[in-house]
Amino acid sequence: MSALVVRRIRAISLGDVAPGGADMPEPRFERADPRELLVDGAYQRELSTRSVRLILKIVANWNWRNFKPPIVVEIDGGLHVIDGQHTAIAAASHPAIKTIPVMIVVAEEQIERAKAFMGHNRDRVNITSTQLFHAAVAAADPDAVTVAQICERAGARVLKNAPPNGAYDVGDTVAVTSLNVMANRLGALKARQVLQALVEAKVAPISADLIKAASELVAAPEYANEITLEQISNAVRMLGPRAETEARQLAAAKWMPRWRALAVVIFRNKGRGSRKAA
Repeated sequence: MSALVVRRIRAISLGDVAPGGADMPEPRFERADPRELLVDGAYQRELSTRSVRLILKIVANWNWRNFKPPIVVEIDGGLHVIDGQHTAIAAASHPAIKTIPVMIVVAEEQIERAKAFMGHNRDRVNITSTQLFHAAVAAADPDAVTVAQICERAGARVLKNAPPNGAYDVGDTVAVTSLNVMANRLGALKARQVLQALVEAKVAPISADLIKAASELVAAPEYANEITLEQISNAVRMLGPRAETEARQLAAAKWMPRWRALAVVIFRNKGRGSRKAA
């Protein structure tokens, strides 16, 4: 587990940005019956199958620590939802919830409300899979902790963000989903050995395709007894960037996934790049 890192909220330099909007009325918080909230169909989304699944998931896993108050505006005595429709419907559907906190903002014209809706859904930084992974580790999620331990013992590192200049170090990766799949498929010990072999191959970064390809080479019946981890490491190190290039060409020619083509390329070169030759 990583050490607790706490940082204070600090203002950043605005440069030539002119601050605006602070003179408008501030929002206020009240409690409301979610069954009495209203939705304007002129700019709000209709419920899709995906929306219904999300609402059911929220209800099944209701947790006030995850709750974000819906943003609403008061019109003729009614509260219209600008943002948080799914949360409001989930609360209305939950038999144990009678009222919820809502944040009431001022937007008298429909065009203002529509613009506010756009702002809430556009002006946000979506969390990445790697950021979510590190949060899951901090929350002691068993699967995330297992993957973190695999990486630590293999000498690999899951970055929170890709480096802006593309300067990865050996063993760096952002392929969280592929790491999870490999851990589930191979088990912690074998997954660590595979990842360590890729680290020893001096790969920077360790891509999702390479993790999938190496997993296939040690698990698939047609490869498992025909290639060793050392041969995988040596072939990957010897091929370098050429492995990805050849895999792209083979994938296009044979209409196969690129990671599977990469496994074929590595397997074909298993006898090359030995430690003695290096």
